[in-house]
Amino acid sequence: MGLSFKLTPRDVPSVKMQVLVPIMVTALTLLSGLAVFVAIGVDVGDAFTAYFIEPLSTLNGVAEWLLKALPLCLIALGLAVAYRANVWNIGAEGQLVMGGVFATSTMVLLQGTVHSGVLAVIMVFAGVLGGMLWAGLAAWMRTRFNANEILTTLMLVYVAQSVLQYVLVGSAASTAVLQDPNGAGFPQSATFPLEATLPLLASWMTLFEGTRLHVGIFLLFLIVPAFWVLMNKSFIGYQMRVAGLAPAAANYAGFSGKRLVWLVMLISGAMAGLAGALELVGPVGQLQDSWRPGYGFTAIIVAFLGRLNPIGIVLASLLMALLMLGGEALQLAMSLPKSVSSLFQGLLLIFLLGADVLVNYRVSKK
Repeated sequence: MGLSFKLTPRDVPSVKMQVLVPIMVTALTLLSGLAVFVAIGVDVGDAFTAYFIEPLSTLNGVAEWLLKALPLCLIALGLAVAYRANVWNIGAEGQLVMGGVFATSTMVLLQGTVHSGVLAVIMVFAGVLGGMLWAGLAAWMRTRFNANEILTTLMLVYVAQSVLQYVLVGSAASTAVLQDPNGAGFPQSATFPLEATLPLLASWMTLFEGTRLHVGIFLLFLIVPAFWVLMNKSFIGYQMRVAGLAPAAANYAGFSGKRLVWLVMLISGAMAGLAGALELVGPVGQLQDSWRPGYGFTAIIVAFLGRLNPIGIVLASLLMALLMLGGEALQLAMSLPKSVSSLFQGLLLIFLLGADVLVNYRVSKK
């Protein structure tokens, strides 16, 4: 007869362990990854160097690292707000795509009609609006029909990808509204003109010459503190915490559940849309049918690894960006598949979920 166990919720999960979990999870992920390198016969030292050291050994590598961390951090901040309120937005990837579609549409409509220094800013705001509208659909279905937002936001990802394909490929009965008319039929928009892109840091500081890092990175210095205040020092943040930890108590206190759902969904959608717009007016510079960055899904791991805390999310996004960048570097240096990066992300998620179970539950024999 095998042993059986039961999980008993802890009265008060250890705050110390909650803080230590990301560190332990990261260490376990690295150890497991090294074990995988050994198992497949790869020199561990070379692989470790190629994965974690070489990507950051040059200024250009650091710039690419920050470029990957920026959208992850923005999306994860928005998701953290929703998750704290017990609203499970899984579809940030779709909101990111719609942010890119709205930004590109704005470029097509306004190019040549507004001041060159303003167009990129308007495109970014349009991206925010696109993300909010897409998340708002899920909020409307949740508050109007009590539809599970996990399912609706996830399904809307595929709808958004279909919209992306439609505007770049068209149909038998209509033309593709965003397709480059001079693009020989390829499913992509025209390359964004200079006035529709954010200035590179290299244009201001010669130190960054040759890198793609743009001024959008400075948004983090405004957004991260703003989210910290929102989550920890505002009455709305208090309502989110109460709704997340004790929904019945939130109802008893008179907090409007529907208003909170709308608020957190719009915030999370706005951040995903912002990330999508910044990607296009920054390093990508063009909307393509194959644009599937995957940041919306990866940011879910970032949000939980950062313990739904803005500071933690910044650190987690840097770690996750390094894992993504390292996977690409490993592919070039040692001809290993890029999916090694996905392996590390998967290990990180598994260890994180397992550790959270142990932090919140006590394991005992039945």
